Amino acid sequence: MTNASVVPSAYLQGLTPAVPEWLNKGDNAWQMISGALVCMQSMPGLVIIYAGLVKKKWALNSAFMALFAFAAVMPCWVLWAYNMSFGEKLLPFWGKAGPAVSEDFLISQTILPSTQYKNITSAATPLFPMATMVFFQYPFAAETVILLCGSVLGRMSFRAWMAFVPLWLTFSYTVSAFSVWGGGFLFQWGVMDYSGGYVVHVASGAAGYTAAYWVGPRSKEDREEFPPNNLLLALAGAGILWMGWTGFNGGDPFAANVDSSMAVINTHICTATSLLVWTCLDVIHFRKPSVIGAIQGMMTGLVCITPGAGLVQGWAALVMGIASGTIPWYTMTVLSKKLPLLQKVDDTLEIFQTHAVAGTLGGALTGLFAHPYLCSMFLTVPNSKGSFYGDDGGVQFWKQLVGAAFIIGWNVVATSIILNVIKLLIPLRMTDEDIKIGDDAVHGEEAYALQGQGRRDRTIQNGSCTVLIEEP
Repeated sequence: MTNASVVPSAYLQGLTPAVPEWLNKGDNAWQMISGALVCMQSMPGLVIIYAGLVKKKWALNSAFMALFAFAAVMPCWVLWAYNMSFGEKLLPFWGKAGPAVSEDFLISQTILPSTQYKNITSAATPLFPMATMVFFQYPFAAETVILLCGSVLGRMSFRAWMAFVPLWLTFSYTVSAFSVWGGGFLFQWGVMDYSGGYVVHVASGAAGYTAAYWVGPRSKEDREEFPPNNLLLALAGAGILWMGWTGFNGGDPFAANVDSSMAVINTHICTATSLLVWTCLDVIHFRKPSVIGAIQGMMTGLVCITPGAGLVQGWAALVMGIASGTIPWYTMTVLSKKLPLLQKVDDTLEIFQTHAVAGTLGGALTGLFAHPYLCSMFLTVPNSKGSFYGDDGGVQFWKQLVGAAFIIGWNVVATSIILNVIKLLIPLRMTDEDIKIGDDAVHGEEAYALQGQGRRDRTIQNGSCTVLIEEP
């Protein structure tokens, strides 16, 4: 028997059917599948990429930091962060906080932010409930925090990370999301970010680099020698990440339509091209093809196409793939060894290079190549198009650079403030002893318990006596 006290009022008043007239079952199914694919990019995708790419003693800690962030974002998202990102305007760059779990809200039809503004019309009307929209946008927020975490692996205190995740989501991610997607000033100005090149990738790259600066570098031993402990595991995670991007970009038209198909095919064109170009450059420069390099090339291709996945034609996706396999390769392989600033900050997994650099590059190229017809299918600002298709003096290209600059600037400032506030209460770094030992010291567990290595002896203090405990 149904408990009437938990049935939404809309059902009690009008007995609203489970399939209202406005619901498109195909669009709703695609949107939920897309959301699930994006979730899988983080869990298990990034979790096992991080576990495989780091040194053996950090495999568990790195995976757990990603897993914790994935879980911690959800309650924050539905209680206040969704509406701060996509709700009613509070400031030109921020939405009003409020829960997204009220009884009528989740079963109502999705409303896009553009409906708040008279000068902007919706290019598409989502034909699915708000519950689907809230779920679809959640893994984007979670993935942004997880990507950021890749910059501080191998030394950040787990307790500090537990405090950092909800604070950064609230004061940094929501600002980027509302400004670019939720109806904020960059949205209204016409900055193009199809699926998160700025909101997710430029933000995570800038914030991760800033966090790495404040947390400090890994130990000297780890910086000098940090071999991946399981490249096959990292490859498996990379595969999940790549295939999951089908939903990451393919779900953003909010419908199973032509633009969604363009976003999917462009994603794979750019990514495959970028991986191949990066590998060729590795062979030319290092005389050997690198698996880690292939993963990096794959990542930069995915990131670069994201701002324009459903806005550019196939030939442009190919050009973007060549650029994303070349420019980030140069900044990571050559430039980072020449610039003092890039040498000073210890970005563990090169998140700044693969996300901030590639995301900014993708946004700039979108400003050049965005096709007017494809823009009309998705973008809500009238007459949106890349500078390549209009004699506007390159205005859209410069808008894209200004948008990236705002995202970088906000994330640098907000991340710095958050970490310095946390530092007043919780040390940002592990102790030197914990850093030397790794997983066992931090969690009391290890990723690999080989035969003869599963036993650990521990000591506990009992009054004035030290007691040795032998564990099998």
